[in-house]
Amino acid sequence: MDKKAIDAVLQKIESTELAEGNQRVKTIVNRLVRDMFYTIEELDVQPEEFWAAVDYLTSAGKSGEFGLIAAGLGFEHFLDLRMDEAEARRGVQGGTPRTIEGPLYVSGAPEQKGFARMDKDPQPGDTLFMQGQVFDEHGKPLANALVEVWHANHLGRYSFFDPAQSPFNLRCSIRTDEQGRYRFRSRVPVGYSVPPGGATDRLLNKLGRHGSRPAHIHFFVTVPGYRKLTTQINIAGDPYLWDDFAFATREGLVPELKHVTDPAEIRKHEVDAPFYAIEFNFNLLPEQKDLPKADINRPRLAA
Repeated sequence: MDKKAIDAVLQKIESTELAEGNQRVKTIVNRLVRDMFYTIEELDVQPEEFWAAVDYLTSAGKSGEFGLIAAGLGFEHFLDLRMDEAEARRGVQGGTPRTIEGPLYVSGAPEQKGFARMDKDPQPGDTLFMQGQVFDEHGKPLANALVEVWHANHLGRYSFFDPAQSPFNLRCSIRTDEQGRYRFRSRVPVGYSVPPGGATDRLLNKLGRHGSRPAHIHFFVTVPGYRKLTTQINIAGDPYLWDDFAFATREGLVPELKHVTDPAEIRKHEVDAPFYAIEFNFNLLPEQKDLPKADINRPRLAA
């Protein structure tokens, strides 16, 4: 079929609308249908291929992997880049780089003031202390900022999504002190891969790509009057540091992982063996009119 014939079919479909509906939804869906019709024609997609894709999408929905698929196909990274571009057009630059949220945030982690311990469950791995400050764009400390933190355990699994873990294991919410300081104790995270044999893994295999992520720690940083920061830091030295299947690693988000062996520091931190330390500061940008929302309203699990 040529484009004229395809457009006639599209016009027939769109002419079946009997009610006003939602204009924004109509515009987006009609555009997607049009582009898919063109794709089917131009790439000669066969009926068996089309129905295999429908079956795949059905199974992906049942397994709850669409969030992973969105990250793996680069959509979440693309949305971040569009946000960066929108801010740059308005002269808003600097601050800590944003990067993807991923699908595994859970709201409701109990708040602690200044310091929190995240490793509620016993698990192997090295002790990690991470600390820093939250600043505004001029370097002024921001007191009472909310720093939400979450990461995977030694098996690459997240509490609430993994019934073997205690609620809020490796999750915390910290209110910064008067100097904008936050600090937490946890375990050095490890890299992990998408569920073997799952919907994301099957798709990436077809694309000739891996599904591995480098070790990382997620953050939300929120202060009234400032743009909410969604970001994550990656652990230096990980073999997938710059080969993340979700495209989340960005310059400025790979702090030094320092091995602390000094006996005085070990005693000071009330541990009985050498540990690792990360120092990382967050710089927030002021909220501004005519910018896309940085606090994204999306479906999330609530405890």
